Amino acid sequence: MSLRRSRWPATDDYDTAVLWIGALEPQGIEGVVAKPGRSAYRGGDRIWQKVRHTEVVDVAVIGYTGASARPRNLAVRLPDGRTALSQRLGAVLANAAAPALIAAGPGPRGHTTAGDRYTGTMAELEVEVASGTTRHAVVTVLRVRIP
Repeated sequence: MSLRRSRWPATDDYDTAVLWIGALEPQGIEGVVAKPGRSAYRGGDRIWQKVRHTEVVDVAVIGYTGASARPRNLAVRLPDGRTALSQRLGAVLANAAAPALIAAGPGPRGHTTAGDRYTGTMAELEVEVASGTTRHAVVTVLRVRIP
């Protein structure tokens, strides 16, 4: 570990960085920044990357935005009980979810924990998502699981 003219710890050892990520998560730290050792920060430059904590889980779909035949986002219930909208679905994922949403028909309107509106569904549909475990809690659908 070196402090390289900074008050923040730095390392170029992969195993140390992995340990830090695991140790910092319970403290509420969002992640770590990975960058070339002596690079200076330049706004908009993509050389610096933030590595955030994520968790991959299967969750129930409770709704959607857009049309059931081409959903834009899926409303899901996360393991901690919160409801959230996924990031925008690509064509492949939207097409995979559409048949179950169409068959179930639209349900009552709902609101996520953050207040986003969605059309409810009783479709028996689960999705595998990568969910941020920190304050940003971005939900990305990775796979549609059809029963």
